Amino acid sequence: MKITRIRIYQTDLPYIGGSYGWGAGNAITTARASVVVIDTDAGLQGCGEFTPCGENYMIAHSAGVPALAGLVAPALIGEDPRQVARIERLMDHLVQGHGYAKSPFDAACWDILGQATGQPVWMLLGGRLSESAPMYRVAPQKPADETRAEIEGYRRDGYRQFQIKVGSNWAEDIARIHDTVAMLKTGESAMADANQGWRVDNAIRVARATRDLDVILEQPCRTYDECQQVRRVADHPLKLDECLTGIDMARRIVADRGADICCLKISNLGGLSKARRVRDFLIDHRMPVVAEDSWGGEITTAAVAHFAASTPAEYLVNSTDLMNYNTRSTGLGGPEARGGHLFATDGPGLGVRPDFKSLGPPVAEYGALT
Repeated sequence: MKITRIRIYQTDLPYIGGSYGWGAGNAITTARASVVVIDTDAGLQGCGEFTPCGENYMIAHSAGVPALAGLVAPALIGEDPRQVARIERLMDHLVQGHGYAKSPFDAACWDILGQATGQPVWMLLGGRLSESAPMYRVAPQKPADETRAEIEGYRRDGYRQFQIKVGSNWAEDIARIHDTVAMLKTGESAMADANQGWRVDNAIRVARATRDLDVILEQPCRTYDECQQVRRVADHPLKLDECLTGIDMARRIVADRGADICCLKISNLGGLSKARRVRDFLIDHRMPVVAEDSWGGEITTAAVAHFAASTPAEYLVNSTDLMNYNTRSTGLGGPEARGGHLFATDGPGLGVRPDFKSLGPPVAEYGALT
Protein backbone atom coordinates (compact mmCIF):
# COMPACT_ATOMS: atom_id res chain seq x y z
CA MET A 1 0.00 0.00 0.00
CA LYS A 2 1.30 3.46 -0.89
CA ILE A 3 0.28 7.05 -0.18
CA THR A 4 -0.88 8.67 -3.40
CA ARG A 5 -2.26 12.01 -2.26
CA ILE A 6 -2.15 14.31 0.77
CA ARG A 7 -4.57 17.20 1.19
CA ILE A 8 -4.63 19.91 3.85
CA TYR A 9 -7.89 21.60 4.84
CA GLN A 10 -8.55 24.46 7.24
CA THR A 11 -11.82 25.64 8.74
CA ASP A 12 -12.80 27.89 11.64
CA LEU A 13 -14.61 26.39 14.64
CA PRO A 14 -16.68 28.97 16.56
CA TYR A 15 -16.97 28.27 20.29
CA ILE A 16 -20.52 27.25 21.16
CA GLY A 17 -20.62 29.52 24.22
CA GLY A 18 -19.62 32.72 22.46
CA SER A 19 -16.44 33.61 24.37
CA TYR A 20 -14.25 31.18 26.32
CA GLY A 21 -12.06 33.03 28.82
CA TRP A 22 -8.96 31.26 30.12
CA GLY A 23 -5.52 31.90 31.59
CA ALA A 24 -4.03 35.37 31.78
CA GLY A 25 -6.43 37.37 29.63
CA ASN A 26 -6.93 34.84 26.84
CA ALA A 27 -10.28 34.24 25.16
CA ILE A 28 -11.51 31.92 22.44
CA THR A 29 -14.33 32.82 20.12
CA THR A 30 -13.05 30.89 17.11
CA ALA A 31 -10.32 28.28 16.67
CA ARG A 32 -8.88 27.25 13.31
CA ALA A 33 -8.75 23.51 12.58
CA SER A 34 -6.18 21.99 10.23
CA VAL A 35 -7.22 18.61 8.81
CA VAL A 36 -4.88 16.22 6.98
CA VAL A 37 -6.45 13.71 4.59
CA ILE A 38 -4.24 10.92 3.20
CA ASP A 39 -5.32 8.78 0.22
CA THR A 40 -3.78 5.46 -0.79
CA ASP A 41 -3.60 3.25 -3.86
CA ALA A 42 -5.66 0.67 -1.94
CA GLY A 43 -8.67 2.99 -1.83
CA LEU A 44 -8.30 3.67 1.90
CA GLN A 45 -8.38 7.20 3.24
CA GLY A 46 -7.20 8.38 6.65
CA CYS A 47 -7.61 11.70 8.45
CA GLY A 48 -6.12 13.62 11.35
CA GLU A 49 -6.66 17.06 12.86
CA PHE A 50 -4.82 19.71 14.83
CA THR A 51 -6.60 22.73 16.29
CA PRO A 52 -4.77 25.25 18.50
CA CYS A 53 -6.46 26.75 21.52
CA GLY A 54 -7.93 29.98 20.23
CA GLU A 55 -7.00 33.21 18.50
CA ASN A 56 -3.84 33.91 20.48
CA TYR A 57 -2.25 30.80 19.02
CA MET A 58 -4.00 30.76 15.64
CA ILE A 59 -1.46 32.63 13.54
CA ALA A 60 1.60 30.87 14.91
CA HIS A 61 0.22 27.35 15.08
CA SER A 62 -2.45 27.13 12.39
CA ALA A 63 0.16 28.01 9.78
CA GLY A 64 2.27 25.12 11.04
CA VAL A 65 0.41 22.23 9.42
CA PRO A 66 0.40 23.64 5.85
CA ALA A 67 4.03 24.71 6.29
CA LEU A 68 5.06 21.28 7.51
CA ALA A 69 3.13 19.64 4.67
CA GLY A 70 5.24 21.51 2.17
CA LEU A 71 8.34 19.95 3.71
CA VAL A 72 7.20 16.39 4.44
CA ALA A 73 4.34 15.57 2.05
CA PRO A 74 6.56 15.11 -1.04
CA ALA A 75 8.64 12.60 0.91
CA LEU A 76 5.56 10.78 2.25
CA ILE A 77 4.06 10.21 -1.21
CA GLY A 78 4.85 6.60 -2.12
CA GLU A 79 5.39 5.52 1.50
CA ASP A 80 3.28 2.83 3.18
CA PRO A 81 1.06 4.63 5.73
CA ARG A 82 0.58 1.41 7.71
CA GLN A 83 4.20 1.69 8.83
CA VAL A 84 3.41 4.31 11.43
CA ALA A 85 6.81 4.11 13.12
CA ARG A 86 8.59 4.64 9.80
CA ILE A 87 6.36 7.62 8.98
CA GLU A 88 7.04 9.10 12.42
CA ARG A 89 10.80 8.71 12.03
CA LEU A 90 10.74 10.09 8.51
CA MET A 91 8.92 13.26 9.61
CA ASP A 92 11.27 13.70 12.57
CA HIS A 93 14.25 13.30 10.24
CA LEU A 94 12.93 15.91 7.82
CA VAL A 95 11.80 18.47 10.44
CA GLN A 96 13.04 18.80 13.99
CA GLY A 97 10.32 19.59 16.53
CA HIS A 98 6.91 21.07 15.62
CA GLY A 99 5.16 17.93 16.88
CA TYR A 100 1.77 19.65 16.90
CA ALA A 101 1.98 19.96 13.09
CA LYS A 102 3.07 16.34 12.69
CA SER A 103 0.24 15.07 14.90
CA PRO A 104 -2.53 14.99 12.23
CA PHE A 105 -0.27 13.13 9.77
CA ASP A 106 0.45 10.55 12.47
CA ALA A 107 -3.27 10.16 13.31
CA ALA A 108 -4.19 9.75 9.64
CA CYS A 109 -1.71 6.88 9.32
CA TRP A 110 -3.09 5.17 12.43
CA ASP A 111 -6.54 5.58 10.89
CA ILE A 112 -5.42 3.84 7.69
CA LEU A 113 -3.64 1.09 9.63
CA GLY A 114 -6.84 0.39 11.54
CA GLN A 115 -8.91 0.27 8.37
CA ALA A 116 -6.36 -1.97 6.64
CA THR A 117 -6.37 -4.47 9.52
CA GLY A 118 -10.08 -4.21 10.32
CA GLN A 119 -9.32 -3.00 13.85
CA PRO A 120 -10.27 0.13 15.80
CA VAL A 121 -7.31 2.31 16.69
CA TRP A 122 -7.83 1.58 20.40
CA MET A 123 -7.05 -2.08 19.66
CA LEU A 124 -3.83 -1.13 17.88
CA LEU A 125 -2.84 1.09 20.83
CA GLY A 126 -3.02 -1.86 23.22
CA GLY A 127 -6.67 -2.85 23.48
CA ARG A 128 -9.71 -1.50 25.27
CA LEU A 129 -8.76 -0.91 28.89
CA SER A 130 -11.54 1.62 29.62
CA GLU A 131 -15.09 0.91 28.46
CA SER A 132 -15.69 4.65 28.43
CA ALA A 133 -13.85 7.74 29.58
CA PRO A 134 -15.34 9.99 32.28
CA MET A 135 -15.43 13.54 30.94
CA TYR A 136 -14.83 16.91 32.52
CA ARG A 137 -16.45 20.11 31.31
CA VAL A 138 -14.86 23.55 31.34
CA ALA A 139 -16.34 26.50 33.22
CA PRO A 140 -14.70 29.50 31.46
CA GLN A 141 -13.96 32.75 33.25
CA LYS A 142 -17.40 34.23 33.84
CA PRO A 143 -19.35 35.81 36.72
CA ALA A 144 -20.39 33.41 39.48
CA ASP A 145 -24.06 33.33 38.52
CA GLU A 146 -23.24 32.43 34.91
CA THR A 147 -20.78 29.77 36.05
CA ARG A 148 -23.41 28.32 38.38
CA ALA A 149 -25.93 28.11 35.54
CA GLU A 150 -23.40 26.47 33.20
CA ILE A 151 -22.36 23.87 35.76
CA GLU A 152 -25.98 23.03 36.52
CA GLY A 153 -26.60 22.46 32.82
CA TYR A 154 -23.52 20.25 32.49
CA ARG A 155 -24.59 18.35 35.59
CA ARG A 156 -27.91 17.53 33.93
CA ASP A 157 -25.96 16.16 30.98
CA GLY A 158 -24.06 13.78 33.26
CA TYR A 159 -20.77 15.61 33.83
CA ARG A 160 -19.31 15.18 37.31
CA GLN A 161 -15.90 16.79 36.85
CA PHE A 162 -15.47 20.51 36.19
CA GLN A 163 -12.46 22.54 35.15
CA ILE A 164 -12.58 26.09 36.53
CA LYS A 165 -10.65 28.50 34.34
CA VAL A 166 -8.55 30.90 36.41
CA GLY A 167 -5.18 32.62 35.96
CA SER A 168 -6.22 36.15 35.04
CA ASN A 169 -6.42 37.92 38.41
CA TRP A 170 -5.19 35.94 41.39
CA ALA A 171 -7.32 37.77 43.97
CA GLU A 172 -10.50 37.29 41.94
CA ASP A 173 -9.45 33.70 41.26
CA ILE A 174 -9.50 32.93 44.98
CA ALA A 175 -13.14 33.98 45.17
CA ARG A 176 -13.93 32.12 41.94
CA ILE A 177 -12.48 28.89 43.27
CA HIS A 178 -14.35 29.23 46.58
CA ASP A 179 -17.63 29.99 44.78
CA THR A 180 -17.32 27.11 42.33
CA VAL A 181 -16.22 24.47 44.83
CA ALA A 182 -19.22 25.45 46.97
CA MET A 183 -21.47 24.49 44.04
CA LEU A 184 -20.19 20.91 43.92
CA LYS A 185 -22.31 17.99 45.02
CA THR A 186 -21.27 14.64 46.42
CA GLY A 187 -19.23 12.69 43.89
CA GLU A 188 -18.21 15.77 41.91
CA SER A 189 -14.73 17.25 41.62
CA ALA A 190 -13.06 20.42 40.38
CA MET A 191 -9.76 21.48 38.85
CA ALA A 192 -8.59 25.10 39.04
CA ASP A 193 -6.73 25.55 35.76
CA ALA A 194 -4.57 28.66 35.51
CA ASN A 195 -3.15 27.69 32.11
CA GLN A 196 0.28 29.02 33.20
CA GLY A 197 -1.31 32.36 34.12
CA TRP A 198 -0.03 33.00 37.66
CA ARG A 199 3.30 34.33 38.82
CA VAL A 200 4.84 32.03 41.43
CA ASP A 201 4.16 34.37 44.37
CA ASN A 202 0.54 34.82 43.35
CA ALA A 203 0.06 31.10 42.78
CA ILE A 204 1.30 30.52 46.32
CA ARG A 205 -1.18 33.11 47.60
CA VAL A 206 -4.01 31.27 45.82
CA ALA A 207 -2.86 27.91 47.17
CA ARG A 208 -2.75 29.20 50.74
CA ALA A 209 -6.13 30.95 50.47
CA THR A 210 -7.81 27.78 49.16
CA ARG A 211 -5.90 25.32 51.31
CA ASP A 212 -9.02 23.86 52.93
CA LEU A 213 -10.82 23.24 49.61
CA ASP A 214 -10.87 19.92 47.77
CA VAL A 215 -9.61 21.16 44.43
CA ILE A 216 -6.81 20.20 42.02
CA LEU A 217 -4.38 22.94 40.98
CA GLU A 218 -3.62 22.70 37.26
CA GLN A 219 -0.53 24.24 35.61
CA PRO A 220 -0.40 27.25 37.95
CA CYS A 221 2.72 28.78 36.35
CA ARG A 222 4.51 28.79 33.02
CA THR A 223 7.49 26.52 33.66
CA TYR A 224 7.95 23.18 35.34
CA ASP A 225 10.38 24.65 37.89
CA GLU A 226 7.92 27.40 38.81
CA CYS A 227 5.17 24.82 39.28
CA GLN A 228 7.50 22.90 41.60
CA GLN A 229 7.96 26.02 43.75
CA VAL A 230 4.19 26.09 44.19
CA ARG A 231 4.01 22.35 44.78
CA ARG A 232 6.41 22.63 47.72
CA VAL A 233 3.99 24.84 49.66
CA ALA A 234 0.56 23.76 48.33
CA ASP A 235 -1.61 21.12 49.98
CA HIS A 236 -3.57 20.47 46.79
CA PRO A 237 -2.89 17.75 44.22
CA LEU A 238 -0.97 19.21 41.27
CA LYS A 239 -1.86 18.53 37.64
CA LEU A 240 0.67 19.44 34.95
CA ASP A 241 -0.44 20.24 31.42
CA GLU A 242 1.30 22.65 29.02
CA CYS A 243 4.82 21.92 30.26
CA LEU A 244 4.47 18.19 29.55
CA THR A 245 5.76 18.15 25.99
CA GLY A 246 7.49 14.79 25.65
CA ILE A 247 9.16 11.76 27.15
CA ASP A 248 12.08 13.74 28.61
CA MET A 249 9.73 15.86 30.70
CA ALA A 250 7.75 12.75 31.67
CA ARG A 251 10.96 11.17 32.96
CA ARG A 252 11.72 14.29 34.98
CA ILE A 253 8.23 14.37 36.49
CA VAL A 254 8.48 10.72 37.51
CA ALA A 255 11.97 11.16 38.97
CA ASP A 256 10.85 14.20 40.99
CA ARG A 257 7.35 12.91 41.70
CA GLY A 258 6.63 16.38 40.38
CA ALA A 259 2.90 15.96 39.78
CA ASP A 260 -0.08 13.95 40.94
CA ILE A 261 -1.84 13.98 37.55
CA CYS A 262 -0.41 14.45 34.06
CA CYS A 263 -2.50 15.90 31.23
CA LEU A 264 -1.59 14.30 27.90
CA LYS A 265 -2.51 16.51 24.96
CA ILE A 266 -1.91 14.40 21.85
CA SER A 267 -0.71 17.27 19.66
CA ASN A 268 1.41 18.76 22.45
CA LEU A 269 3.27 15.44 22.58
CA GLY A 270 3.69 15.15 18.80
CA GLY A 271 0.92 12.70 17.88
CA LEU A 272 -0.61 9.40 18.94
CA SER A 273 2.64 7.48 18.49
CA LYS A 274 4.60 9.63 20.92
CA ALA A 275 1.62 10.18 23.25
CA ARG A 276 1.22 6.43 23.67
CA ARG A 277 4.85 6.03 24.72
CA VAL A 278 4.61 8.91 27.22
CA ARG A 279 1.34 7.56 28.62
CA ASP A 280 2.65 4.04 29.06
CA PHE A 281 5.81 5.29 30.76
CA LEU A 282 3.80 7.38 33.22
CA ILE A 283 1.36 4.57 33.98
CA ASP A 284 4.23 2.12 34.46
CA HIS A 285 5.25 4.50 37.24
CA ARG A 286 1.72 4.68 38.65
CA MET A 287 1.03 8.22 37.48
CA PRO A 288 -2.64 8.92 36.57
CA VAL A 289 -3.30 10.75 33.31
CA VAL A 290 -5.85 12.79 31.37
CA ALA A 291 -6.45 11.95 27.69
CA GLU A 292 -7.20 15.03 25.60
CA ASP A 293 -5.91 17.59 23.11
CA SER A 294 -5.61 21.36 22.79
CA TRP A 295 -8.93 21.91 20.93
CA GLY A 296 -10.68 20.41 17.93
CA GLY A 297 -13.68 18.89 16.26
CA GLU A 298 -14.86 15.36 15.57
CA ILE A 299 -11.57 14.12 14.10
CA THR A 300 -9.49 15.28 17.06
CA THR A 301 -12.08 13.90 19.48
CA ALA A 302 -11.99 10.53 17.72
CA ALA A 303 -8.23 10.28 18.30
CA VAL A 304 -8.71 11.35 21.93
CA ALA A 305 -11.47 8.75 22.44
CA HIS A 306 -9.32 5.89 21.11
CA PHE A 307 -6.37 7.09 23.19
CA ALA A 308 -8.58 7.17 26.29
CA ALA A 309 -10.13 3.76 25.56
CA SER A 310 -6.66 2.17 25.46
CA THR A 311 -5.71 3.73 28.82
CA PRO A 312 -6.20 1.62 31.99
CA ALA A 313 -9.38 2.80 33.71
CA GLU A 314 -7.74 3.02 37.12
CA TYR A 315 -5.22 5.54 35.78
CA LEU A 316 -7.56 7.51 33.51
CA VAL A 317 -8.74 10.58 35.44
CA ASN A 318 -10.88 11.99 32.64
CA SER A 319 -11.13 13.05 29.01
CA THR A 320 -13.27 15.55 27.12
CA ASP A 321 -15.64 15.85 24.17
CA LEU A 322 -13.97 18.68 22.25
CA MET A 323 -16.38 18.22 19.34
CA ASN A 324 -19.20 19.56 21.52
CA TYR A 325 -17.40 22.86 22.14
CA ASN A 326 -17.95 24.02 18.55
CA THR A 327 -20.80 25.06 16.28
CA ARG A 328 -19.14 23.57 13.19
CA SER A 329 -17.73 20.13 12.45
CA THR A 330 -14.53 18.71 11.03
CA GLY A 331 -15.77 15.14 10.66
CA LEU A 332 -18.75 12.85 10.32
CA GLY A 333 -19.30 9.92 12.66
CA GLY A 334 -16.78 9.41 15.42
CA PRO A 335 -17.14 8.98 19.18
CA GLU A 336 -20.27 9.44 21.24
CA ALA A 337 -20.61 11.58 24.37
CA ARG A 338 -23.31 10.20 26.62
CA GLY A 339 -24.07 10.50 30.32
CA GLY A 340 -20.83 12.29 31.09
CA HIS A 341 -18.70 9.65 29.36
CA LEU A 342 -16.88 9.46 26.01
CA PHE A 343 -17.28 6.26 23.98
CA ALA A 344 -14.82 5.36 21.22
CA THR A 345 -16.17 3.60 18.14
CA ASP A 346 -15.61 -0.11 17.54
CA GLY A 347 -15.27 0.04 13.74
CA PRO A 348 -11.97 0.01 11.84
CA GLY A 349 -9.62 2.97 12.21
CA LEU A 350 -10.68 6.15 13.98
CA GLY A 351 -14.30 5.66 12.95
CA VAL A 352 -14.66 9.18 11.59
CA ARG A 353 -14.46 10.63 8.08
CA PRO A 354 -13.80 14.20 6.98
CA ASP A 355 -16.77 16.53 6.69
CA PHE A 356 -15.75 17.93 3.32
CA LYS A 357 -18.81 20.17 3.15
CA SER A 358 -17.75 21.94 6.34
CA LEU A 359 -14.03 21.89 5.47
CA GLY A 360 -14.39 23.46 2.02
CA PRO A 361 -11.66 23.25 -0.61
CA PRO A 362 -8.14 22.15 0.39
CA VAL A 363 -5.56 24.83 1.09
CA ALA A 364 -2.80 22.55 -0.21
CA GLU A 365 -2.59 19.29 -2.16
CA TYR A 366 0.27 16.93 -2.95
CA GLY A 367 0.32 13.95 -5.30
CA ALA A 368 -2.61 12.63 -7.32
CA LEU A 369 -4.90 9.63 -7.26
CA THR A 370 -3.82 6.83 -9.59
